[in-house]
Order: sequence, then C-alpha cells, then structure tokens
Amino acid sequence: MSDTPRIHLGSLLRTSSDAHAAGNLDHLNYEQGAETQTLRFVRPAPYRMDVNSLGGDEMYLQGSFSPDIVMECARCLREVEVPLRLKLGTLLRYEPSVETPYLEEAETGEEVLVFGNPDLDLSAYLAETTLLQAPLSVLHAPDCKGLCQVCGHDLNEGPCEHMAQVPVEKIDDLLGAPEGSAHVSQHPFAALRDLKLPED
Repeated sequence: MSDTPRIHLGSLLRTSSDAHAAGNLDHLNYEQGAETQTLRFVRPAPYRMDVNSLGGDEMYLQGSFSPDIVMECARCLREVEVPLRLKLGTLLRYEPSVETPYLEEAETGEEVLVFGNPDLDLSAYLAETTLLQAPLSVLHAPDCKGLCQVCGHDLNEGPCEHMAQVPVEKIDDLLGAPEGSAHVSQHPFAALRDLKLPED
C-alpha cells in the first residue's frame, strides 16, 4: 500500500525516457486553506500513471484512478458509497525553483501541473481530480423519503407523529370542473369549504 502517489521523473528529465507508477491508496492528504485535509476511501483505490516526455521540460501524464468515496444522501444523510472511475490526463512542466507543485492554465486552456522536485508527489492532483469529478449530490435510494422537517426522524424507517396523511382534494369536488380534468392535492381553497359564515 502506498502512503503517497509518487512518480520519479529524474531519469525522464535526463534521457526523455518514459516514467511509470502504480499502487493502491486508502487516503490522500492535501493542503487546503493552509490546513492539511484527508480524503479517505472505502477500500484501497488503485492508480496507474504513465508520463511521456514532450521535449524540454514539458511532459504529459495519463492514467487512471479508481477511488470509492463516501458521501451523504442528500435527503436522509445516510452514508452512500460512490465509486469513481477517473481518467487522468494533464500536462507537466518542470521548473527547478518551484517548491510546491501547483496547477496553472496554459495558453491553450489546458491545465499544467508545475513542479520542481523530480520525485513528484501527486496527492494534491489526485485529490483535486477526485473532488471535481464527484457528483454534487447523491441519494442512497431513488425513492428515499428523507427526514421529517420537524423532528428529523428518518422517514425511510416509517412515519412519525408529524406525518399526518394529507387528504387528496379534487378540483371537480370543489369547482365542478369538467370530468376527466386534472386532479390536484391540497387545493388552495380547500380549507374554505367547511367555513361557517355568520348569517345576516
């Protein structure tokens, strides 16, 4: 199990030969807002990377990364395993003065990972790729009922005292709408039907 996803580019920079790296990760550490964050995976996530020289100090990284991450269901907050199958691809540029690798946008619009240490740690790159490719929200099941907005009870486990059944009102009961017309629940004037008005 690799602690960090590293690829050694020293020989590539000297001889323009290819470089390769592969392994499995159970987490990634990366910096965000001057603090170290940890992205953990459900099970060891395999990665494979190949780097080819483009001439000079530029090269191209391609490969794959398959992490299974944990997200919260958007309705009931249960943990949901989300498998990601990521294709990797980015330009690299070697600048010896760079202390910490960073991404910048090239004139072509492509992202370039600029680095200064030939023993390149790709933790931040893989973490950013994972977070960008993860869905914005997930459901643990398509018919998830969510939580009661009053008490927070998980409605997938059954109704709570706040979930009284709302009667379905029909337009034709109220307004004499033509037969076959659409029905709606909770007509806006339904509450007025039984209203007792004082007689003059």
